[in-house]
Amino acid sequence: MTKRTVGKADKDLGISASALFDARIAALGDWRGETLARLRAVIKEACPDVVETVKWRKPSNPMGVPVWERNGILCTGETYKDKVKLTFMRGAALSDPNGLFNASLEGNARRAIDFFEGGKIDEAALAALVRAAAALNAGASVGQGRTKP
Repeated sequence: MTKRTVGKADKDLGISASALFDARIAALGDWRGETLARLRAVIKEACPDVVETVKWRKPSNPMGVPVWERNGILCTGETYKDKVKLTFMRGAALSDPNGLFNASLEGNARRAIDFFEGGKIDEAALAALVRAAAALNAGASVGQGRTKP
């Protein structure tokens, strides 16, 4: 079962991170919600003990940012008008043999994947990247830098 955590205020209101994820997806009501839901499913399948959290809730973003954690943050899922962005907090330290990372490539730590309307999700490659991020957070060596096939 996937663990889910929320902030103290949300717990006091009886709101789970899972409910906040669900609400976020439903509120989008378009391809972005479908994409975020599919990404969520791939992440949970790749790393069954992942902990879903919601962070950075504020008046300008009351639903916060969906976050997946295991021994630290694995990745975040943000939505914009034209894309869904999956940002891996330690992505620069991950091998990316399938070339999934297509955003935030200049940073020293993070790497991101932008998903656009009508785009395909390489679920097997994404699952491998999630598992590598979990291994990295757990202290295993998974390779350095970005590689291409």
